[in-house]
Amino acid sequence: MKTLQEAGHEVEVSDLYAMGFKAQADREDFTTVRDPARLKYAREQYYAMREDGFAPDIAAEIDKLRRCSTLILQFPLWWFSMPAIMKGWVDRVFANGVAYGGSTAAFFERGMFAGKRGMVSTTTGGPPVMYAPAGMCGDIDAALWPINYGVLRFTGFDVLPAFVAHNVDAGDAAELQAQADEYAAILRRIDEIDPVFFHPWSDYGPDMMLREGVAARTIGQASRPA
Repeated sequence: MKTLQEAGHEVEVSDLYAMGFKAQADREDFTTVRDPARLKYAREQYYAMREDGFAPDIAAEIDKLRRCSTLILQFPLWWFSMPAIMKGWVDRVFANGVAYGGSTAAFFERGMFAGKRGMVSTTTGGPPVMYAPAGMCGDIDAALWPINYGVLRFTGFDVLPAFVAHNVDAGDAAELQAQADEYAAILRRIDEIDPVFFHPWSDYGPDMMLREGVAARTIGQASRPA
């Protein structure tokens, strides 16, 4: 926060634990009711979007999401993913009609948050070598693919390279400070960083697969079989 504010940015923080943010998605997420007989969550989200029917905690987070120019998801890597409370935030706040939907083509670079920038900042308990492509835990970018591509890019964000602070449980004060300084240096130029490459719509055919002759350039995809 200090680094971004010193660089002239306005910063809003959602401290999910301090807020007591509810992770589970249920009927209480809506003040409107589309179908009282059966909870079809995504359809209730879309109805709530049209009728201003989100619960106050969700509505407040949606407003923040719409206001932001850059979204930073800050979390410790738990079981190769985000903690449950943050996953619940995504489930409830990245709502149908708010973050996606409304058109079969409103996703990826055509997504509702196109023009915004998103970034993961995470910490691990192991050394960097464990999260290298040949490491015991595999490439950290593969672990973050569902978040970077399946959440941020899917909804239109330009995704910046993730910042990962490693070995935070065992590192000494000097090591941790060095990583904090590295992060601060990245944040000072966050508006200048080039986003990660993802294949554009033009690389896909009508069958939603990479076109013949287009070589896969992301960690989560393979080239089309010959």
